[in-house]
Order: sequence, then C-alpha cells, then structure tokens
Amino acid sequence: MKDLNQYKEFFQADRFATEATSCNIEEVSENYAKCSMEIQGKHINGAGTVMGGAIFTLADFTFAVATNPCEPQTVTASSNITFLGKAKGKKLIAQTRLIKDGRTTCLYEIEINDELENKVALVTSYGIKTGK
Repeated sequence: MKDLNQYKEFFQADRFATEATSCNIEEVSENYAKCSMEIQGKHINGAGTVMGGAIFTLADFTFAVATNPCEPQTVTASSNITFLGKAKGKKLIAQTRLIKDGRTTCLYEIEINDELENKVALVTSYGIKTGK
C-alpha cells in the first residue's frame, strides 16, 4: 500500500486513535511514518499539559502506520516512553526512525515534538511480525 489516502482509509478502523484522540497521518514511506495531533481540550490533564496517554497514543499510532498494513503485520510487543518536556505549541508531530528490521521482529524510535520543535517525548517500540 503506497497511497496516503489508502493508509488513511485503512487506519480509520483505529477509532481510538483517529476519533477519540484525533491522530492524523501526514506522510508514509517504507519504514517511515509522520503523524500529528492537534492539541485540544480533551488532551489536557489536570496540570494543564498534554496527558501522557494522549502522547503515547500518537506514538503507538505512528508506529502502527510505519509497520502496517504491510505484510507481515506487526504488533507492538513492548514500548518505552520518555517524556522530555511539555508541548508549548498547538500540534504534536510524531516521526518514526527504523533502528532494526529483522526477520520476525523490528525496533523503531518515535520522536514527538510540537510544531515549534520543542521536544516532547521519545518512544522506542519493539514489534513482532505476526505473519498474518
């Protein structure tokens, strides 16, 4: 699947990310995805910053877009998130970087910044290729 619109259509089924959290696919290429999320009131926690769960959802969604719907399908086996700072802008942008692509596993790094280039989080996601 190479067309951006095909990816967007396929991932509409991921309703938590696309509807509840409002994640959007911006770019896709082999082993790469760039997704974004406009910061809305529903993303803000009691401290007035973007909730960690919303940030993690954007990272996990971006990992999914980078690794699927390619064959074989990939599922997350583990992820680690490090929060680096708070978003000062109005939009979060996540981009993947392939670290290792093995026969049955893969490792990606997902960097999340706001549109002002403030570093918000760094995530590593380890995936297992299911073969389905």
